Amino acid sequence: MVRLAMQPFLGLGLVFLSLSLWAQGNRGELRLKVLDQDGFGVRSTVELVSEANQYHNAFMTDEAGFLIAKRLPFGLYQLLIQQPGFAPIAQSVEIRSVIPVEYSVKLSVAPVTESITVQESGTLLDPYRSGSVNQVGPETIQTRPTSLPGRSLQDLVNSQPGWLYEGNAVLHPRGSEYQTQFVVDGIPLTDNRSPSFGPEIEADDVDSLTIYTAGIPAEYGRKMGGVVEVNTLRDDQPGLHGEAVLSGGSFDTAGAFARAQYTWSQNTVGASASGNMTARYLNPVVPENYTNRGTTGDFSLSFARDFTAKDRLMLSVRHELSRYEIPNEQVQEDPQLLVDLGQPAPPPGTPGQLQTADNFETMGIASYQHIFSANTLASVRGMVRDNSNDFYSSPYSWPVIVTQHNSFREGYFSTSVSIHRGHQEWKGGIESDNLFLHENYDDVITANPNYPGYPFDPSTQSPFGFSGHRPDLEQATFVQDLIHFGNWTVNAGLRWDHYQLLLNQNAASPRVAISHYFPPAKVIVHASYDRIFQTPSFENILLSSSSQVQSFEPTVLRLPVQPSHGNYFELGATSSVLDQLRVDVNYFRRYVNNYADDDQILNTAVSFPIAFRKSIIYGAEGKLELPHWKRFSGFASYSYIVGNAWFPVTGGLFLGQDAVSASTQFTGHFPDSQDQRNTVRMRLRYQLISRLWIAGGAEYGSGLPFDFAGTYQEALAEYGQAMVDRINFARGRVKPSLAVDSAIGANLYKNDRVSMRLQADAQNLNNRLNVIDFGGLFSGNAIAPPRSYALRLQTTF
Repeated sequence: MVRLAMQPFLGLGLVFLSLSLWAQGNRGELRLKVLDQDGFGVRSTVELVSEANQYHNAFMTDEAGFLIAKRLPFGLYQLLIQQPGFAPIAQSVEIRSVIPVEYSVKLSVAPVTESITVQESGTLLDPYRSGSVNQVGPETIQTRPTSLPGRSLQDLVNSQPGWLYEGNAVLHPRGSEYQTQFVVDGIPLTDNRSPSFGPEIEADDVDSLTIYTAGIPAEYGRKMGGVVEVNTLRDDQPGLHGEAVLSGGSFDTAGAFARAQYTWSQNTVGASASGNMTARYLNPVVPENYTNRGTTGDFSLSFARDFTAKDRLMLSVRHELSRYEIPNEQVQEDPQLLVDLGQPAPPPGTPGQLQTADNFETMGIASYQHIFSANTLASVRGMVRDNSNDFYSSPYSWPVIVTQHNSFREGYFSTSVSIHRGHQEWKGGIESDNLFLHENYDDVITANPNYPGYPFDPSTQSPFGFSGHRPDLEQATFVQDLIHFGNWTVNAGLRWDHYQLLLNQNAASPRVAISHYFPPAKVIVHASYDRIFQTPSFENILLSSSSQVQSFEPTVLRLPVQPSHGNYFELGATSSVLDQLRVDVNYFRRYVNNYADDDQILNTAVSFPIAFRKSIIYGAEGKLELPHWKRFSGFASYSYIVGNAWFPVTGGLFLGQDAVSASTQFTGHFPDSQDQRNTVRMRLRYQLISRLWIAGGAEYGSGLPFDFAGTYQEALAEYGQAMVDRINFARGRVKPSLAVDSAIGANLYKNDRVSMRLQADAQNLNNRLNVIDFGGLFSGNAIAPPRSYALRLQTTF
């Protein structure tokens, strides 16, 4: 539903309800037609602002006075329409449904010269939001700190409270392992999108993000740690528009991005492309940053057409790739150390080990939407995707040569119906996701069992090979109702999921979020409950569940990985202070059975899912956001998380001594790997003059837990004093991290059609050796970047 609170003097007539093809989740559309007193269209300037949604956009109606503002996140907006010779129009706009309202507006002749401005502070608080949602808008994306290739989108998500990185930009929302879902233009992607698992969508190709960690709509399922709606589509401005970005910086990093969009009549065609390279693609495992080069690239093409006022079609295709090296340990890099371990000497100038990997993905999407009546619309979406990843090892790799060729093909289909009825917005639908998994894995142990430092059980068999394929079939149906009455808002839904891969299971998941707005105090209090059903990660799940792994070692424990079932609770409040500062506070608890985690095969970078009996994760979050106050803008956030997992193991592959421990340990608990108690992030920007700004920020983390089987002296000999000094062996935690950043930006050139902006970033100015993870030899150490610098030149037209 869209409600417009008009000024008394405005002439406004309701015409009819319509829809947007691109509507996904909680997004709607606003249509305006601006007329003069004689009923003729007037070409006018329209400004639309929502501070709560980080949305600020200026439009121009066409010659007929017509304008469509698409993909508007639900919330409260301020609207300004002005045209010389006419009285300006200001109004509040509420977007509450995928079904928008079309209005015609008659301008009146201005009796005297007058002007009005958009009161942005009036949109700082959305009084009808049922839960905590984080929005990331175009301005935040454009002025973000420059990221290393492969993680620009993940860095934006990780800047929000409750989100944490482990190594290699693997996102963990509120303590969940591999349970992040990206919904790209309405299509859910449930596989791991971190740099070491899949190619990224470049942040410059993204217009906005909507991020959920609680009060999650029933239309989303399967991966429920956190849901990130990614909108890559721009408004259809007539003519040719686009953007070009050049960037470069430390670690031999360089990148280029370009996009263009052309709109004529009822058609829009768009294209984008990017390419990046760096010498620090993954988080290195030792400070020396051995063998860590990577390149990424992507290309996309889209076409949209409005066939009639009731029918709209969109087609798109995207191809992405990444190629990168796997960082070496000290012993793997030094040829002499390998010779001392009984390995053959590599040729002069050749590193001891070189492991490389690549990811390729091609995806096609088709969407169609039709209006059945003024209150009813239906949409159909389909997606096909081909994804592959490969892993290669040089002949001098130690302690094992690994080769892997995995791929999957996916066919996704969904249909939904939305109905507006009074104060209610109903939505129901079905979806089917079919993945056809193919796995090929080979290894040869090169470590010499007669030399010290042999990392495997002497009975481990070599060589070993596996090849398997199997379909992963998942279906779901849902119904949800968004209700507004008075100062209350309720979002209630029910979802049913069916999962069939190693197991055949189904589950029903009720969800409800409720909020109440207290106008005198400008405070919203909200609470939510989410029942969740989470399917296991499918990376190498066929290998780890195969009976062939019995040949690895005599002692093997192999259990099918169960889907996770859980209950999420959240209680929070949002308030507006002096109409300038928004304050969000939340307390949450998560109870999950069959808690998902991961492990590695033979100390390699090849991971697979495992599960423990249960987990309990709880914590609190707070965020202060200052959209604009005089020349200042920025935010500060704090997260407190405590997470524990309980034995016994309930799924996965365990070999040797790990199998013995898993078979005998039935009680007790331990901190989950994302149990970082305290996280603080902040960034403050100051506008020096109209074309020049500066910014500063910082990030602090109290340190993740680790499990290290060796001794302090062994760690010192392998990693050196500098790294060992960053590990608290007595507490079993990495020592706190701190990175201080700064930035400066300048608008070099700007006219009605072209603007050019330059931004310089300096990160980790304090140059601290920040250790993210520590696990010992071949177990996933991760070190954050040292002091680094970057430049970005952005041109829009």
